[in-house]
Amino acid sequence: MAKGSEMAISSSWEVQRVNRGGSLSQAVVEQLERRITSGEAPVGSKLPTESELCEAFGVSRTVVREAITHLKSLGLVETRRGVGTTVLRNEAAEARPAVHVSPRTVEDILQVLELRLTLEPQAAELAALRHDAEDRRRLEARHAEFVAAQAAHSQARREDFAFHHAIIKATHNVCFDRLYEPLSDSMIPRAKLLSADIDPRGTARYLERVNEEHVRILEAILERDGPGARAAMQQHLERSRDMYARYRDS
Repeated sequence: MAKGSEMAISSSWEVQRVNRGGSLSQAVVEQLERRITSGEAPVGSKLPTESELCEAFGVSRTVVREAITHLKSLGLVETRRGVGTTVLRNEAAEARPAVHVSPRTVEDILQVLELRLTLEPQAAELAALRHDAEDRRRLEARHAEFVAAQAAHSQARREDFAFHHAIIKATHNVCFDRLYEPLSDSMIPRAKLLSADIDPRGTARYLERVNEEHVRILEAILERDGPGARAAMQQHLERSRDMYARYRDS
């Protein structure tokens, strides 16, 4: 075992090496999150070092860092230079972009998400199967713009819509595009939130989550994994729908 509270990568802390067929960072996240939320990695303990995690999971440092970023967005861990990654809590904190959303706005958002759930998972699958080199460049550029907007601490509404619109275009089905384009960034739930209700810290964590979900969608599309792209988009939109439904229920 490692010294102090650090978790050792040994027979007492076994992990499954990551399958190259899926999202590497998500596979690492699932195992680490399960360890933390089950209490096997107690509050105050440290995760293994980047090097140890890379060796245990058989992945690169980039993948491990993406996984740790996700855990941070859930409020489960914090990372400090010279200290490492420490477990803060055993229950994920939901990242919400607003303190309060009016009932009428919530209903508007849920209706839009209901429409998107009937359209975009299928579009993501078609984009995975049909995209060409120009689509690939467009998708990567739109994703990079979203990341830049997120880093600039904006709401990234326009960039979020542009990423999803690029997926629609990659279906090479003009009917999808004609339906989607006129809706503009009103398709993005955050566009309906009042400035006074927005929680800046919650939004920052929320956009980290959105970015991670976008990465999984993008990876599946570029790998021409149709079912994977459909599932990633479905999960992305369902997670948003379920979160806004909780505003209504509360």
